[in-house]
Amino acid sequence: MQPTGVFVGAATLDLHYLLPTAPPPNTKGPAQRFGLYAGGPATNAAVAFAHLGGRARLYTEVGSHPLGAVIADDVGRLGVEMIDMIGGTDAVPMVSAIITTGDTGDRTVVASHYPNEGMSTGFDGEIPAGAGILLVDGFLMAAAVEAARLASDSGIPVVLDAGSWKPGMDDLLAHIDIAICAADFQPPGTTGCEEAIDHLFGRGITRVAVTGGGQPIRYRDGESTGEVPIEAVPVVDTLGAGDILHGAFCYYLAAGSSFADALGAAAEVATASTRSFGTRAWMHPAG
Repeated sequence: MQPTGVFVGAATLDLHYLLPTAPPPNTKGPAQRFGLYAGGPATNAAVAFAHLGGRARLYTEVGSHPLGAVIADDVGRLGVEMIDMIGGTDAVPMVSAIITTGDTGDRTVVASHYPNEGMSTGFDGEIPAGAGILLVDGFLMAAAVEAARLASDSGIPVVLDAGSWKPGMDDLLAHIDIAICAADFQPPGTTGCEEAIDHLFGRGITRVAVTGGGQPIRYRDGESTGEVPIEAVPVVDTLGAGDILHGAFCYYLAAGSSFADALGAAAEVATASTRSFGTRAWMHPAG
């Protein structure tokens, strides 16, 4: 049966440049490669979920600005059903400029302030029948809290992409079942990874994973703890790898895998994505 996932959060327009090394100040020069695509944590996760075979619905805020049409067209072509909660407004979407350096595969992101956040007063959508999982990325907090509450009340697992602590997250945690955290995710009053995990467990979130780039994923599932190894591969670009991991995790969990197995399968997908430039090439590997 095809898993159905719902994603609530940011959609951006990413302008992506590949340079051989980090550029020195006051210089100009051509990029080795260029990419233009929709981005944002929830958006990239939804794209990965759809690519793996799931039905993905994305609730976000884009607006009717011409740049918003580029975002909508891109995710639509990739099989994601996008619901624009501020459709019809002339809002300007968030735009990011990203430089990936070829010598390291690291990326630097400069983003406009998320201009539309809060334009919608909450979640005015619905959780589709048969949905097996919901992911929220902490953007569009009012909508995220309401969607998470609806899903939780319906017995649908709710996953938090915990990249950083955001205002309003205390309310959101009340409806979260699973948290996948960046290594530097730090709730107020905590220091270090273990204290962050303890904080989440104290809020009733009993399945927590912490990612660390090329380091093993650490997880706690109730009383069980473990690590998921990350394969060492030649890294071309790390852009979106964490988002792709989150989307793949949602797919495998909704398809019936255990927490640990879903993390392991998702790690393989995310690692494969770092072998190519951008957030799309991994879906169509050469050869």
